[in-house]
Amino acid sequence: MTFLPDGNALVTERGGALLLVDPAGGQRRTVTGTPEVAHGGQGGLGDIVLAPSYPTDRGVYLTWAEAGAGGKIGAALGRARLVTGDQPRLEGLRVIWRQEPKTSGTGHFSHRVAVSPDRHYLFLSSGDRQKLDPAQDLQVTLGKVLRLNLDGSPAAGNPFADRGGVSTQIWSYGHRNPLGLAFDQGGNLWSSEMGPQGGDEVNLIERGKNYGWPRASNGSHYGGEDIPDHRDGDGYAAPRVWWNPSISPGSLMIYTGDTFPQWKGDAFVGALSGKALIRVDLSGKSATKGDQWDMGARIREVEQGPDGSVWLLEDAPAGRMLRLTPTN
Repeated sequence: MTFLPDGNALVTERGGALLLVDPAGGQRRTVTGTPEVAHGGQGGLGDIVLAPSYPTDRGVYLTWAEAGAGGKIGAALGRARLVTGDQPRLEGLRVIWRQEPKTSGTGHFSHRVAVSPDRHYLFLSSGDRQKLDPAQDLQVTLGKVLRLNLDGSPAAGNPFADRGGVSTQIWSYGHRNPLGLAFDQGGNLWSSEMGPQGGDEVNLIERGKNYGWPRASNGSHYGGEDIPDHRDGDGYAAPRVWWNPSISPGSLMIYTGDTFPQWKGDAFVGALSGKALIRVDLSGKSATKGDQWDMGARIREVEQGPDGSVWLLEDAPAGRMLRLTPTN
């Protein structure tokens, strides 16, 4: 979900629906003009964020799982113009990036978007599609965080640009399934990443670094097969915070508001299997675990509202939209 300047919110549903929601009144309307999605497993409509130029051109970015030839699927990033009014709709939707290669399966698309603080670049997470080894291959976009221009083209100055091909897009690699991506007020990029059996992570994403997957993880493969833990000197960037057993982090928000001043600058993670809202204390490039609140439901998204309140989206079946405010 993302909030509009007028206080309304855009909410994606995995099945392909995009909703324009009035949080104050509870009304919701379907936005037409959305793409056809490959809906199944973890695939469907994904992230949505406002373009830096939204105030002048109403531009929005959205991601989805896109069907290809031979039953293969890949993530896609598109840009469109949002029209509100009696019939909200997207106009001029065009794909500006595609995950390469498309592959079999319906998991680990990631496709989360963050706009850089200078509003010149898009950072995009691209999961390993449950294929493991491609996360270490710089000739594919699977298992990577990408740095793109606002039109989806590779940004100048990326660390592997001299290799050509899709390597020109890559900012960091060795990722499994990053489902949260956000900048702090110091310009640091953070990600929440779903690990295997244990080993869920919050990572500080830095230029050119290898985050180890599938060669290093503080978890194990499903079924119990061991993966070497992160250790000093192994050449991989270790997580700043990690969880074992799993919490299944599905989102990441870094709080900048004044409603909860004691948590300004901290990260908030929505946990799926953990059914919790989790606070991570950020201090510069360091992170430590903070509070963990049992929510009794899988938390799919956490977002900051225009007034500094914290909003949550529950996963199915309830799918509620919750607003959190101080108790005093």
